[in-house]
Amino acid sequence: SSGINAEYGHFKVGMVLLTLLQNGDLLEHPQERIAALYLLFEMYRSESFTVNPFAPFFHSLILEDSERVSAEVYFISLITSPSAREIYKMSPCQIVRAAKDCKTRPDFRHLKSSGAVKVSAKVSSGISVILPDMEGDTKGSTGAIIDNLVSGSDPPSLSSLEPVIMRPVPPLHQDKFEELLWVNPNSSEYTFEWEPLVIETTSVELELRKLLSKAFKGALPQSQQNFIREEIIKDPKLIYHIGLTAGKFPALVENNCKVALEVLLHLSQSNQLTEYFTVLVNMELSVHSMEVMNELLGRVVLPPEYIHLYITKCITHCHHCQDRLLQHRFVRLVCVFLSSLIRHNTVDLKELFVEVQAFCINFSRIKEAAGLFRLLKQMDCESAS
Repeated sequence: SSGINAEYGHFKVGMVLLTLLQNGDLLEHPQERIAALYLLFEMYRSESFTVNPFAPFFHSLILEDSERVSAEVYFISLITSPSAREIYKMSPCQIVRAAKDCKTRPDFRHLKSSGAVKVSAKVSSGISVILPDMEGDTKGSTGAIIDNLVSGSDPPSLSSLEPVIMRPVPPLHQDKFEELLWVNPNSSEYTFEWEPLVIETTSVELELRKLLSKAFKGALPQSQQNFIREEIIKDPKLIYHIGLTAGKFPALVENNCKVALEVLLHLSQSNQLTEYFTVLVNMELSVHSMEVMNELLGRVVLPPEYIHLYITKCITHCHHCQDRLLQHRFVRLVCVFLSSLIRHNTVDLKELFVEVQAFCINFSRIKEAAGLFRLLKQMDCESAS
């Protein structure tokens, strides 16, 4: 029920934002309209764009601006492109400036062909109770107007004027005995027929759900791990239908890190990738999480802020570990991890050079830390020359 309440709350907030967007005098600045459009998109980011209840409004904006490239149309082109996660690196002002520099109109034919944007054939029977005052001057009072429109137990932004639809009770049918037709079998001998679908083996999706539920609790045999990975490679969309969520991802990393790595590799073009990265970076430091991160850095280009945050987390964990034996073990693991990144030129440690160097000096009595320190010095000398 909490999920239903949250979804209903998102819809109410979305309706308020939709009201503000449809009344241009309430959100005059392009940056404000871009921020409102972003919230409409973000509230349903975890789902397909098709099921976003505000997709028809996005479509109407595309149709309205058929000639020029407005900031709103440019923003819609970003969120519907395969690289939608790029918008998280941009501010509304940057999007507005980029739209001004864009000379060619974005191509939205992929939305029409895939059916991602469809305007419902059934238009709401109600009309908005909010009418714009074309002659009034709202300057200086926009904030008060918005408060009156969206606040209260029954705000105008969620109300509509609907006609009274007459629904007369249909009359009861007066049946007649001669209308009945009795169908009697001609033979008293009957045979049973087997339904082949009853004994059919379970689908791949159901089998993956069962295996994944086990994978959250313990290590799977190598054959079952290979089966999951092979099926994900065949059909990457299965990831969204087998019961995997970002909240369960740490358990998968700890028990079956190879499967977790395969999941992340096939989420590289998904809007959910940022959420999984955040969970991986913030989960408790372990051998398996470092193995997944190391393999991931060698095969996918990750945002530098996530890499730097993870390295800082590793160093901090080593400093605060109270068990000396466990602390030395983690220091060795972190040093091997950082040495691998440096040798394979996976990440640029210039911004963290001082922090990593201090880490090596603090644990200089450990062999791996001393080796990492020499590697840092060598890298520093090569960059200087």
